[in-house]
Amino acid sequence: MKVRFFCLGFTLVWLAVGCAGIHGLNLWPMPKSVSHGGQTLYMSKDFGLRYEGSNYTDASGILKDGFARLLDGVEADHVADYNSTHFDHSVLLQGLNVIISSFNDQLQFGVDESYKLSIAATGNPRYVYLEAQTVYGALHGLQTFSQLCHFDFTTRMVEVHQIPFTIIDTPRFSYRGLLIDTARHYQSLPMIKNVIDAMAYSKLNVLHWHIVDSQSFPLEIPSYPKLWNGAFSPSERYTMADAAEIVQYAQRRGINVLAEIDVPGHALSWGTGYPSLWPSRDCQQPLDVSNEFTFKVIDGILSDFRKVFEFRFVHLGGDEVNTSCWSTTAHVNKWLREHHLNESEAYQYFVLRAQNIALSHGYEIVNWEETFNNFGSKLSPKTVVHNWLGRGVAQQVVGKGLRCIVSNQDKWYLDHLDTTWQDFYMNEPLTNITYPTQQKLVIGGEVCMWGEHVDGSDLEQTIWPRAAAAAERLWTPYENLATDPKKVTGRLAHFRCLLNQRGIAAAPLAGPGRVAPDEPGSCYKQ
Repeated sequence: MKVRFFCLGFTLVWLAVGCAGIHGLNLWPMPKSVSHGGQTLYMSKDFGLRYEGSNYTDASGILKDGFARLLDGVEADHVADYNSTHFDHSVLLQGLNVIISSFNDQLQFGVDESYKLSIAATGNPRYVYLEAQTVYGALHGLQTFSQLCHFDFTTRMVEVHQIPFTIIDTPRFSYRGLLIDTARHYQSLPMIKNVIDAMAYSKLNVLHWHIVDSQSFPLEIPSYPKLWNGAFSPSERYTMADAAEIVQYAQRRGINVLAEIDVPGHALSWGTGYPSLWPSRDCQQPLDVSNEFTFKVIDGILSDFRKVFEFRFVHLGGDEVNTSCWSTTAHVNKWLREHHLNESEAYQYFVLRAQNIALSHGYEIVNWEETFNNFGSKLSPKTVVHNWLGRGVAQQVVGKGLRCIVSNQDKWYLDHLDTTWQDFYMNEPLTNITYPTQQKLVIGGEVCMWGEHVDGSDLEQTIWPRAAAAAERLWTPYENLATDPKKVTGRLAHFRCLLNQRGIAAAPLAGPGRVAPDEPGSCYKQ
């Protein structure tokens, strides 16, 4: 096999000729370190999971489930023959040997996601070796291994390419997020699970669930059961058991779920069930800052959240708050005067009080950047500022010692259909942030799939493959990233086709936003 050297940023790695060919190094996102050869081995009929040399027992079954998904994914629903009588045993892989250091299967922010994946040049019997500190690092290793496998239609067996290989990998950022919005259009549980599966393939690890907004309140809140009267219809709702199912489904794939209630604005739907949350029938948002019941409801929601949403953070929104309703509503305006507050100060009061409620339930807080822009010095030190408006905001946030998530809308908003995958790939969260101590305060980034113009009919092709382009930016070391997106087009095209093969409706690369193929042809050429 002919090989050539190909420069990704500043690091030299080997790539096979033909960047979209099945024998190329088509890994996405690109690992930290890769060395490989050109041999091909075949999975044996008894290819299985073993733990030789490890004290890890997988009591939770997370790794076993991940391994089963690996086999399903590489077979791609084809009927494998596994008739090894025609092969010498020296070319058959007998299994995957996993060594995991930690017995703790709890998923939380900052969990060690590193792994080492290797196959030696020789050996009998032949095994793949996967070493990781935690089961979640091992899951990432399984995803990488799956991309080295290919179902061969001649032998009807699963081939494993690039042997021998050694891959050492760890993520660049601890927070690698994707927002979905179920308030503007309802998304079914199977669709949300499809999104989670594709996130796992891409090594994204936070599903930001923007559950409710002005248009609808689809989630059951046991403490205040009339809130979901604000759903679009009785059929477009989620029970708390549904939410728990999504959280568990995501956790077993190494993905945390960040739940959001966006207060005090974006909350008109709350008043459908509890009209007293509106300042008045004629002026219905933001939520009534003068009403103690408002904060009792927020407390009840977060109390119920804590039983299901186990992630360290909760998102409290705080963006796009038009406070004029407070001044034009007589009883709220009277409360403002009695408390010597103007509208801006009342906005600050509301956000900080909501923060304190979240803190009392053991959460750290994420707020949209307007809270920082208006009263950043007053925010809890446990606040993560979610940048979306200005490109220079992250630099200002970390300069003040607060943590930041980058989602600047000009590059990482998926509902902006004119934003290309190249723009997603080249968006750098650490732009103009040069001090290492400040760089560490940028905990990561997030691409946002706002739901005004997507539902179950077009969600996936609007997200993918552009979200995957951002996923490599968030996973791969900066020095290994391409300085020109043209150099990764073949790899991303191959990954997009892999998503399609696994049942994810990822759109072609050739076009902005979501586009359809414009003529007959191979998936790898679109």
